[in-house]
Order: sequence, then structure tokens, then C-alpha cells
Amino acid sequence: MADSTSDLFDKIRQQFDNAPYPDTPLEISPQEFPSLLYIHNLVTPYYLRNQKVLDTKDKIILDAGCGSGYKSLVLAAANPGAKIIGIDISEESIKLAKQRLEYHGIENAEFYVLTLQEINQLNYKYHYINCDEILYLFPDISAALKTLKSVLEPDGIIRSNLHSSIQRFNFFCAQKVFKLMGLLDGNPGELEAEIVSETMQALKDDVRLKQTTWNQMYVDKKDSQGIFMNFLFQGDKGYTIADMFTALKNADLEFISMVNWRQWNLLNLFKEPDNLPIFWGMSLEDISVEQQLQLFELINPIHRLLDFWCGHPEQGKIYIPVTEWTVQQWKTATVHLHPQLKTPQFQEDLIACLQEGKIFTLHKHLTLIDLPIELDSSMLVCLLRLLEQPQPMMFLVEQWKQFRPFNPVTLVPTDEEQAFNLVRQFLLRLESFGYLLLESP
Repeated sequence: MADSTSDLFDKIRQQFDNAPYPDTPLEISPQEFPSLLYIHNLVTPYYLRNQKVLDTKDKIILDAGCGSGYKSLVLAAANPGAKIIGIDISEESIKLAKQRLEYHGIENAEFYVLTLQEINQLNYKYHYINCDEILYLFPDISAALKTLKSVLEPDGIIRSNLHSSIQRFNFFCAQKVFKLMGLLDGNPGELEAEIVSETMQALKDDVRLKQTTWNQMYVDKKDSQGIFMNFLFQGDKGYTIADMFTALKNADLEFISMVNWRQWNLLNLFKEPDNLPIFWGMSLEDISVEQQLQLFELINPIHRLLDFWCGHPEQGKIYIPVTEWTVQQWKTATVHLHPQLKTPQFQEDLIACLQEGKIFTLHKHLTLIDLPIELDSSMLVCLLRLLEQPQPMMFLVEQWKQFRPFNPVTLVPTDEEQAFNLVRQFLLRLESFGYLLLESP
């Protein structure tokens, strides 16, 4: 068994030496992809777990399995002032990772050719660990998570993921086909990728495997890496939500949230979430988060990755959800704009809409849900002040009163309670989407 595992490890290393992943061009900057920065910003999961905002300055972040370094660059861009440590088993990938961060002027980063089992050699403790797209390659995912946990700060957070055995079922069938054909006996290269392409194009269009796995872009864009990562991926395995929670339990780690948690809402699968069949309406009140995720996975298996955040057990701060705050808690609250909205373009567009009285299209700057988020210009003064720095709730209320001193219909002066309730509703809406972060003393 040990020899078999070692042989597979060598094949995986050779595959990534031959075709470092991802093949994102060196000059591409993640600043063009704010939603990607959002999920890689430590502020995001830390707030989800603790309802507190932290400063990423001087935090130490591990990119475990950094590959060609694109995610390391994303982590550096999303977490200003943090130190990035990248490790990978592929020497060629590490060379590219170093080149990438040097090209973009990132100095506070180190890269090492190391296995996960050798990670303690670096003598670092990490505030955030990004273990993206590699956990499913380990023979024992619980053991791999335990290793990550051993170098995690007490209040640190791990982001990792597993391939879905349900969503990717047809790709696993394809991998078995090409394994039977002998294409995975060694280190697949361009010849093997070409054989895959010729095979899939030769199949009739109504053949199930072709219908569910093949995309013409593999041919049009000469996407050999897509073929390697889907049809010729050494060591690829699939898991379920139940497997994920079992692994977390065995590693003594606490589930925090799915990374794309809004897209795992079971109620959103129903035509009328507020008018469920009686059985479902009664049952859903009592089931756990794990069971809800399992049901979603079985009913609507659309996610390739089971992408999750976790951490040491019982380290999350106890807090009252903002939806349950008292008036006094609201009045003493501090409001933060999510860091990924603090861009020159966001400020420019915000000021233009405020001055011209136009609707502000928020989702254009950061897409977090599948619905358009459009804001009335009367509330934009609150966001403008938040661009400067976090603000007390009551300061924003006063700012809004100055901007709208009278009711535009009745011309009656805006009173304190009316202003407070309107601003509170506005902040609550944007907090629920993830654009604002609210702290109470």
C-alpha cells in the first residue's frame, strides 16, 4: 500500500511539474476579479464566525498547494499587510509562483518545495490557511486536515474543498475510461490529451458521457490543461457532504460555513419558500446545518466543489445576530464597508450617482448574489462616509438627516426615529448580502 501511495504521489508531482496549475498568464491581476478577492479575504470568514472585523496587517497566511502562485497573489491582494507562505510538491510550480509575485511587486512572500507532511519545518503558525483544490488528492483527508490544524493559530481559519462525487460523477466515469485505455499509466502529456480530444469528438453527440463532460472549448481554445484536470487527473476522487463532515469530526475541526454559502440555501430550491408543503415546513425547522447541506446536495448537485471554512472547535466568539439586536445595540454599533469595495472606481461611481441622484448599481462592483442590487441615491451618503473609515451607526443617521432634512412628499422635517429606522433597514439589507460588516460593543 505504501509503494502504491508513493507511486501515485510521484505521478501527481510529475503531472504538475509538466503542467503547473493554474495556467493563468503571469500578467493577469486579481484586482480585476473582486468576487475572488472577497472569498480570499480573511475578513470575510472571520466576520461570519465572530461578527467582528479584523485587520489583516501582520497576519501570516499559508497557501498549501500553491501551484503556479495565482491564488497566492490573490491572497496577497485580498489581505493587505499579510505575509504569504506558499508550499507545493512541484518545483516547476514554485518557480512560477515566485516569478508571479515578483512580477506584481509582492515582497512579503516566501515559497518552498515541501509536502504537507513537512510543513512543521517552517516553524510558522498561521492565521489563515488556503488549501485549495488539493485536499481530495490525499489518501486520508482527515489526516491532511489534522496536519493543517497543527499549524493553525487558535482563532485561525482553514479554507479547503473536496470534489463532489455526485456533481462530478460523469467526469469520474471519463477518468475510468481513459485509465482502462492506459492513458494514466504514466505521466499524461500532450499526446494523451490529444487522444482524449479525438475520442470525445468521435463519439456521437447524444452519447451520455460526451453530453455531460465534453465542451467544445477544449478544442476551440486548445485547452489541454482543462483536459488534464478533468479527464486525466491523477489521484482525483469525489466526496459527499457527509464525507466532509466526517473528516472534520475526525480531525477535531469545527465547520464554519460553505465558502459560497448563499448558493447552498435549501429554501431557494422551492418555488414558494414562505409556503412550503406542510411536511417540509415542519421538518426543516429541526434539522442541522449538515442535514440541510446534504439535502441540497442530493436535490440540486450543481457545485463541483464542496468548498468550506473550518477552524479549531469552540473558538468562535459568541454573538447576537444583527437581526436580533435591540435598539440600544444598534445605536452603539460600528459600521464597516467590506474592504473589497474600497476601490477608486467604486468611489468615483458612488459620488457620481450621489451628485446626479441616480440609482447606484452595487453588484457591478462586487457580485455576491445572483440578484441585482440597486440602491436609491438618498442612502448613498452612508456608503460615502464608510469609504473614509468605519463609522458609528448614529453618525450615519445624522448624515442622512442632513442629506434628507425633509420628507420630499409632505415637506415635514425628518425626525430622529424615522431616520434611524430607514438607515437601519438599509444597513441590515446590505449586511445580509455581505457588503457591510456590523459590530456591536
